[in-house]
Amino acid sequence: MKTFDYTAVVWKEKEGYVSKCPELGVASCGDSISDAMGSLKEAVSLYLENAEALGLLKDVEESLTTSEKFTSHMEVVM
Repeated sequence: MKTFDYTAVVWKEKEGYVSKCPELGVASCGDSISDAMGSLKEAVSLYLENAEALGLLKDVEESLTTSEKFTSHMEVVM
C-alpha cells in the first residue's frame, strides 16, 4: 500500500467552500472548510482507485510522491 501526498486548496464562495487538488484537477465542495476537505479526500481516493483500475496510476504517481512541492498566492491586475 502506498501513501500519496496531495495538495488541497480551499476557498470560500457565496454558497460554501470549494476544495481542489491541483495535482489531479479533482475538485469538490462543502458547507464548511472541513466538509470541503472531507469531500475532496473522498474524491481524490475515488479518482486514484479509478486510475489504478485503468492502469493509469503511474501517470500521476510522481506528482503525489515528490517531496518538493511549493504553493504561492499570486496576483494579476487587469
